Amino acid sequence: MPTALDWMPATREWRPLLKTLAPSAENAWTTGVALANLRLDFLRTNALDIALREAMQDSPPSGLTTQPIRLALLGSCTLAHLHSAIRVAGLRRGIWISIYENAYGQYWRELADRDSPLHQYKPTVVLLAFDAYHLAAGFNPKMTSAECEAALREVKQQICDTWRLIRETLFCPIIQQTPLPVHPLLLGNNEHRLPGSPHTVIERLNSDLRQMADSEGIALLALDKRIILDGIAAWHDAALWHRAKQEISPLAAPLYGDLVGRILAAQQGRSYKCLVLDLDNTLWGGVIGEDGIHGLVLGQGSALGEAFVAFQKYVRNLSQRGIILAVCSKNDELNALEVFENHPEMILRRNDIASFVANWNDKASNIRAISKALNIGLDSIVFLDDNPVERDFVRRELPMVAVPEIADDPASYPQIIANAGYFEGLSITEEDRDRSNQYQSNLARETLKNSTADLSSYLSSLEMRLMWRKFDHVGLQRITQLINKTNQFNLTTRRYTYEDLLALALHDRSLGLQLRLIDKFGDNGIIGIIIGRLDDHSRLQIDTWLMSCRVLGRQVELATLNLVAAEAKKMGASSLLGEYIQTKKNEIVRDHYSKLGFSLESHHDAYTSYTLDLATFKPPHTCVELKEG
Repeated sequence: MPTALDWMPATREWRPLLKTLAPSAENAWTTGVALANLRLDFLRTNALDIALREAMQDSPPSGLTTQPIRLALLGSCTLAHLHSAIRVAGLRRGIWISIYENAYGQYWRELADRDSPLHQYKPTVVLLAFDAYHLAAGFNPKMTSAECEAALREVKQQICDTWRLIRETLFCPIIQQTPLPVHPLLLGNNEHRLPGSPHTVIERLNSDLRQMADSEGIALLALDKRIILDGIAAWHDAALWHRAKQEISPLAAPLYGDLVGRILAAQQGRSYKCLVLDLDNTLWGGVIGEDGIHGLVLGQGSALGEAFVAFQKYVRNLSQRGIILAVCSKNDELNALEVFENHPEMILRRNDIASFVANWNDKASNIRAISKALNIGLDSIVFLDDNPVERDFVRRELPMVAVPEIADDPASYPQIIANAGYFEGLSITEEDRDRSNQYQSNLARETLKNSTADLSSYLSSLEMRLMWRKFDHVGLQRITQLINKTNQFNLTTRRYTYEDLLALALHDRSLGLQLRLIDKFGDNGIIGIIIGRLDDHSRLQIDTWLMSCRVLGRQVELATLNLVAAEAKKMGASSLLGEYIQTKKNEIVRDHYSKLGFSLESHHDAYTSYTLDLATFKPPHTCVELKEG
């Protein structure tokens, strides 16, 4: 039963730890994040939420790199007992969440009334939680198939109308919860042959919701899928429904909140990117330095060996959907590599691993090195190790790294990682599928760079082409993803929804550019986004300039400036206005505009603006070819 988050480390010192979260404590947020990353049940989750809100005086801390979320929880049943779990799930990911819940049963009235408290709240995300009892209320077993189809169309139309109203009035992303299969069977194994059965209706609706959500760009909170793993009894208590109209059991609240938190984090690009793996007794059974390649437990012939193979297949599947793989092992590198290169039962091979670190240094230091080599944040990394001592050490040294608790049986590893939801995604792109190849190409580029005598020769030898085109429907999902997760090379860190960018693409005084870098080693994917707006003074205001850090130092910034200047002139601009809004993570681009030849215009607190006169601008020479397409 999902009464606790079993991939989190447990603690027996809960009360002393909670007391460190004293009212007005200066480190309340940091302490709260650490406590949220422990194994919490319903009571501990509520206690942490209450203590943190008191300590923080119910307002977010300053200097967060994430965007605070105003979540509107709209539904047809009682949801108040879920608020704490959702807020703590946000805390677990460094996100401040405030919540508004509609008056019982009044979600549509509040949506339709522009003067309602809901509209005054101005949510940034809406979660729709319609319970199965209300959704199936208009159906009965006597109905014919045609009658059921007509009634189901009406229910689906009501849901679509709700989505439309939210988009037209609140202009924010929507999460749609799938209803729980709470109704008992009437016919049994062949329940689908009774179209008016409430159970069949909810099953049909959940299937149709997936197609509807795909076509409308709605994120699903797929509780019906989760219940396949846990069983309906873990999530729903019929007695509580009759007493309090709670469709979700309070015992399931911590996991419910975490499922919501994963989606909210993914919308901000806060899902993890990289899985760092130990080797001995994690990817195979045994110790390579002692047992040798032929003494390892891996492959057919034993249940344990087959379990390790199944885990490697799962890891490879993660890589093929876009998760970066790395190795961090206390081992002799040659011994470790031999298994990848020569063991016949190995599923993972060396070219699946973007960063391979095997030495005798401590694992926290090696994970830092992996983070640097891959140019990703430590808060993007999940570290898997069978050794509890190593897990505890990394948690203490690198609290921003996710370190799941795993059992001794490797057969459980895939489900533990899946249950934890570290790699939650809202969509999948071709670039995600090709990410492993992109990182392998980066290693090849670095090798060439280290072997070339001078930078100019190296850049010329890359044969770079900066492919560009304006925002379009094809790339909009990836563009949204990049805007909401890029923090370092991001001049303003402004965040936009899919709907915002779609409107921008259609506006004739706006400029939206997506940049893709291709060189002789391969396609780097979309590496840059530019958003500009033409103001009343004929200046193109560069609202957003972000790039992937992996292409820094290749003159891509100069080539991008040449492109922006040319497009701005076509729009009738006489100058460019560049903005820099300082955050904790974008110090790397503090001098970006001054290095490009812009003049300082104004500076106030964290905001600085720069201008560039297009009349006198002379495009600098680069080794990057600009090409539209």
